[in-house]
Amino acid sequence: MNEQGRKPLIDAGLMQQDLFPIREVSRLTGVNAVTLRAWERRHGLIQPTRTDSGHRLYSQADIDDIRRILGWLERGVAVSKVGSILARDHALAGQAGIAADAWGRWQQQVRQALQRFDLGSLDRLFDEVFAASTLDQVFNEVFLPMWRDLAAGQRGYGQASEWLLLDQFLRGRVFTRLQLARAARSRTVLLAPLAGQCEELELLVTSLTLASDDTRVTPLASAQPLAELTLVCERLKPDALVLFSHQPLTAELTRRLERLVVALECPLLLAGEAAELAQDSLAGSPIACLGAQGSVMRQRLRQFLAGQLDT
Repeated sequence: MNEQGRKPLIDAGLMQQDLFPIREVSRLTGVNAVTLRAWERRHGLIQPTRTDSGHRLYSQADIDDIRRILGWLERGVAVSKVGSILARDHALAGQAGIAADAWGRWQQQVRQALQRFDLGSLDRLFDEVFAASTLDQVFNEVFLPMWRDLAAGQRGYGQASEWLLLDQFLRGRVFTRLQLARAARSRTVLLAPLAGQCEELELLVTSLTLASDDTRVTPLASAQPLAELTLVCERLKPDALVLFSHQPLTAELTRRLERLVVALECPLLLAGEAAELAQDSLAGSPIACLGAQGSVMRQRLRQFLAGQLDT
């Protein structure tokens, strides 16, 4: 009997085990079965379990990974590069240990609050997570994974509204924290997005992540023209300009950055997944790569401003 003919029997058992057949995963994610099999066989991105008869069964974690893959592909990351990003994320999650259970519970509570459009509960949960976790954990383990999953999965009824609510809520809370941290600092860093290559929330969170007791980070508007950054830096005189992107650098954009760094009177640095992907190609150039992980970016920026990190 073919897989379609077994649908009622398989679905009834799988729902109890949180396992799903390939056709259901295709429906949930929008990725057709041929592509899912290719990601498994050619790239090793997803490794579903199998029934005795050879049918693929996907867990909720597999589905979450598929949505993350879609997110990276939509940003222009080659499928051959996505595996290393997922492996890094899984390794970091593994290092977190038992805390992952608490983050999972918080995510579930946040999702329930979003489904109710309950801003009061979101406020309470945000403060609760902040009180119990580091800054990196608050966003990387609880809020941003949910934000990205909702963005990638805006196919079900209501998910687009839930994502918009979460996006607006998080932007407001992060902006407030940035305003509270605007006291005088000995160094000033400007953070600018590469046009069209990140969402405002990602830029705000990165600003909060890079800031420290002696360094103030000011995010520029998402529509900031790359060609006018020289003028902005002339007037604001920052200690460094950081460009942020989660998409790979094209050859043309790399050439534009090389021209920009010559015209600037301050150092030029690159942050986000673009920095991870371009680190080898930019080695030895005047453009420094900070990486994509919060603690790493923060440490490298501190070292660079102290003259302890080469480009």
